[in-house]
Amino acid sequence: MPIIKLTSVIDAPIEVVFDLSRSIELHLASTEETNERVVAGRASGLIELGETVTWRAKHLGVYQNLTSVITVCQRHSHFADEMVKGAFKRFRHDHYFSVTPAGTTMVDTFDYTAPLGVFGRLVDQLFLKKYMTRFLEQRNRCIQEYAESGKWKSVISAD
Repeated sequence: MPIIKLTSVIDAPIEVVFDLSRSIELHLASTEETNERVVAGRASGLIELGETVTWRAKHLGVYQNLTSVITVCQRHSHFADEMVKGAFKRFRHDHYFSVTPAGTTMVDTFDYTAPLGVFGRLVDQLFLKKYMTRFLEQRNRCIQEYAESGKWKSVISAD
């Protein structure tokens, strides 16, 4: 079971980074390359505990639907989404947040199993893990850009 772990240090308040990470609009902005769109479930705003969203996107040349549910939501420190239906055999994506002198440290842990048994493991070794790492890094760069530039105000409210 491959695990991708990424750490980002973002010069912004933890509340902003946490909410950007749950923002449907930010997710859409970060996935322009894959033409991602919502086809079911939570379609805008901040996804919450127990809510689902189904994304349709083009990955590796193929349009796919992926449904995930928020299974953990501990305000400003941790949330997790897990695949309910989609191309992976399974995945769990944990998002952890902590305050540091530099702002907020965000740690993503993407734990997944490719489909198709032995063939899926081979595909993972050849290119899937690298593809997913780049995909998650792009998302994290987008979160950082929005958080540090003030663009976050266009996708989340400052309650």
